[in-house]
Amino acid sequence: MKVASVIGLRPRISGLLFLTLGVIALITILVPNSDSSSTTSTTRVPPSNIYSNYGRVKEQAAVDYLDLRFFSLGVNRLKEFPLCGKERDNYVPCYNVTESDRNCEFAREEERCLVRPPRDYKIPLRWPVGRDIIWTGNVKITKDQFLSSGTMTKRLMLLEENQITFHSDDGLIFDGVKDYAFQIAEMIGLGSDTEFPQAGIRTVLDIGCGFGSFGAHLVSLNVMPICIAEYETSGSQVQLALERGLPAMIGNFFSKQLPYPALSFDMVHCAQCGITWDIKDAMLLLEVDRVIKPGGYFVLTSPTSKAQGNSPDTKKTSISTRVDELSKKICWSLSGQQDETFLWQKTADPNCYSSRSQASIPVCKDDDSVPYYHPLVPCISGTKSKRWIPIQNRSRASGTSLSELEIHGIKPEEFDEDIQVWRSALKNYWSLLTPLIFSDHPKRPGDEDPVPPFYMIRNAMDMNARYGNLNQALLNQGKSVWVMNVVPVKARNTLPIILDRGFTGALHDW
Repeated sequence: MKVASVIGLRPRISGLLFLTLGVIALITILVPNSDSSSTTSTTRVPPSNIYSNYGRVKEQAAVDYLDLRFFSLGVNRLKEFPLCGKERDNYVPCYNVTESDRNCEFAREEERCLVRPPRDYKIPLRWPVGRDIIWTGNVKITKDQFLSSGTMTKRLMLLEENQITFHSDDGLIFDGVKDYAFQIAEMIGLGSDTEFPQAGIRTVLDIGCGFGSFGAHLVSLNVMPICIAEYETSGSQVQLALERGLPAMIGNFFSKQLPYPALSFDMVHCAQCGITWDIKDAMLLLEVDRVIKPGGYFVLTSPTSKAQGNSPDTKKTSISTRVDELSKKICWSLSGQQDETFLWQKTADPNCYSSRSQASIPVCKDDDSVPYYHPLVPCISGTKSKRWIPIQNRSRASGTSLSELEIHGIKPEEFDEDIQVWRSALKNYWSLLTPLIFSDHPKRPGDEDPVPPFYMIRNAMDMNARYGNLNQALLNQGKSVWVMNVVPVKARNTLPIILDRGFTGALHDW
C-alpha cells in the first residue's frame, strides 16, 4: 500500500511542476509583447481621436448603465423608491400651496418617492408641431377651467377631445401676436419685428407669460425668451410653456431678487402680468431695471378697462403716470406708446445717474454680489459693472470677442479648448440617441445606423454649464434644442457670459 501510494503521487507532482513551468514560460514570452503593443498603441492614438469610435462608445455606455444600475441597487438589493401619492402631484421644491414666495430654509425632510406622470400622459409631439398642439392629459388645465376662463383663453386655444391647439396668429387680446410684436418694433424705431436681433434684442424676460404665445413668436424671430411666472397649483403658465417647448421657470420677485446677475436681458416684457409697480418703494421696478442691459427696453401692456372713467387722460393716469414718474428717477425714457402698450428705454450712459435732478433713489455700492434669491434692494444696480455695454454696440457673436472675454476674465485659449471639447462630445451624445429611434426606423442587417433627426430633443438642462458651449455646439450643428444653462452657486459665476451670448440660464444650488 505504501509503495502504491508513492508511485501514484509521482505523476501528479510531475504534472503539477510541468504546468507551473509552462505558465512561467508563457508569461515570460507574452509580457514584453504586451508592453510593446501597449506602448505602440499609446503612441499611435492621438488625443483628438478619443471620441472617434462611436460604436465602442455606445457599447461602453450600455455596460456603464448596467454597472450603475447594479451599484445603485446595492449589495443588499435596496428596495426601489415608491410612487408618490396624488398629494405630491403639484409639489415643487421650495414652494407650497400657502406660500407664493420661494422658501427653502424651512423645508422638511420628507419621504423620498417618484412623482408619477399624469394618468393620461402622452409623449409630446415633435417640434415644431408640439409648439402649437399639446395633449390635454399632459397639463393641469381642465375642460371646466377652459370653459370658465373667458373669451381671451378661447381665442388663444382650441380645446378638442384630447388636444389643445394654440393659435399662433392670435396670441394676445389685441390684434394678434404678430401685429403686437410689429407694434413694439415700430415704437423702437424698427421697420419690422424681424429686425429685433439686428437692434441688439436677443434675449427677452417675459413676466407672467400666459400661454406662451408671445414667446413662441419670438423663437420664430431667433430671439431667446424665458418665461417666469408664480407658482400655481393648477393651470400653470410655466407648465404650459414648457409643454410647448418654450423656456420657462417658476419665479417671482415680490420679495427676493431673480436668480440672474445685473444687466442680463435686452428686454423685459409684461402683458397683464398683474404686478403693481409702485409698491414697496418701487423696488419691483428697480429689480426690472437691475436685469435690463444698458439701452434695453421695458414693455408694459395693460388693458384700460380697469381705469376709473373713460377719458384718455384718466386712462393714461391709471396705467403709466406713476411708472413714468419713477422711470425718470432711474434714467429711463418713454420711447413710445400705442393703445395700451408703453415702451421705456433704459439709458446707455452710466453718467446719467450722477446728473439726475431727482436723486431720491441711490446707486448701489456693491454691484458684484451673486444674486441668488437675495432680498430686493432699494437702489440702482449695475452702474459700475465692467459689463456696461449698450445692446446696440454688441457684436453679432456677443460674449465671444477677445475684448468681452477679457471683461469676463476668461482666457481665449481656455475658451477655445472648451468649445472643441463640447463639439466633439456632442457628436457622441447625438450618436447615442440612435438606438432610441430604431422603433421608428428599423435597422436592417448591413445598414448603417439611422441619423437622429435635428428635432429629436427639444430642450436640455446642462447642470454645470460653465461657458455655455454645449448650447453653442447644438446651435452650430443645427439642432432645434434650447438649453437651460445652470451655473451652480458654489462654482465660478459664469452666468453673465452665458446670458451675454444670447442664451438662457439661471443660478441654482444643487
